[in-house]
Amino acid sequence: MPSGRQHKKCLEILHGFTNRIIDDRINERLSSSRKDEKPQVDEFTGKRKRRPLAFLDLLLNAYDDGEIDKEGVREEVDTFMFEGHDTTAAAMSWAIFMLGHHPEVQQKAQEEVDAFFESRPETLTVESLKDLKYLECVIKEALRLYPSVPFFARELTEDFTIDGVAVPKGTTVGTATFALHTNPKVWPDPYKFDPDRFLPENSQGRHPYAYVPFSAGPRNCIGQKFAILEEKMVLAYVLRHFNVKSEHSPDDMKVCAEIVTRPKDSIMMSLTPRI
Repeated sequence: MPSGRQHKKCLEILHGFTNRIIDDRINERLSSSRKDEKPQVDEFTGKRKRRPLAFLDLLLNAYDDGEIDKEGVREEVDTFMFEGHDTTAAAMSWAIFMLGHHPEVQQKAQEEVDAFFESRPETLTVESLKDLKYLECVIKEALRLYPSVPFFARELTEDFTIDGVAVPKGTTVGTATFALHTNPKVWPDPYKFDPDRFLPENSQGRHPYAYVPFSAGPRNCIGQKFAILEEKMVLAYVLRHFNVKSEHSPDDMKVCAEIVTRPKDSIMMSLTPRI
């Protein structure tokens, strides 16, 4: 079918791009290994400095050790190169939208952000971002109600029975993320925006697969921690400098569950400078 041929052509373009990145890095590694490079030594300790490895280098090390094949490397690079853009942007948009509709949550997040920046005049680091604990709860709660990926699928590796229905091995099973995230047996008042759900004391005993905005298991999103850090960084700066207000309520928002969860129409916001 024409659509199938077009899909195949698009995949060839996409995979060609990532394969070139992988091949170029493999060649660079081979070239650098042949050079007699002098190791860098720490001037204070006298010990050899350990060069931090890039994400692709970690994958290629696993490839060299036989822990992953080249197709697996390419799939992970595909995820990082292409799937980390719209998903993260959507997550931040929904978080700002909900903050603009819940001023009490916004104020609490801003108090944390203000204290965070006032105590850290230096450049932000990955470690310091961990201190934005309430903002992380806000991000997680927004992802619960508006998961960036509305559904994902898995192929069964063995026969399975659910609710008395036998599902044979090899069947592709779809999971609706939003349905999991609004299960009233797990989430009391499931449609309420309440970041406190993700405080440590409120998360104890919760099934790990009750919340899967990045999928779950060995095929989950490899970039989920990086995505949370990105969102924290951007939202912290937005909340530091602006008050945000949503121009319409969640009840009026029509949501489209496509490849990425997006609004049917635009998200209209008002931003007022704070400092």
